[in-house]
Amino acid sequence: MLEREEELLNSREVAIILDLSPDTVNEFARKNILPGFKKGKQWRFRKKDVSSFTKKQTGEIRDA
Repeated sequence: MLEREEELLNSREVAIILDLSPDTVNEFARKNILPGFKKGKQWRFRKKDVSSFTKKQTGEIRDA
């Protein structure tokens, strides 16, 4: 299970999960809205961070 949580995703893969465009995912990363890091010129995201982001966003929508 640890290996799956440490799995790295690129912007396109995260965009599919979050139903956003890859450009929006990159913008969220630049603005520190979505945790990510640059590897070379491309953003990379840990799968566990994307899951946490999704759960946090769902909770904020439910609380509104």
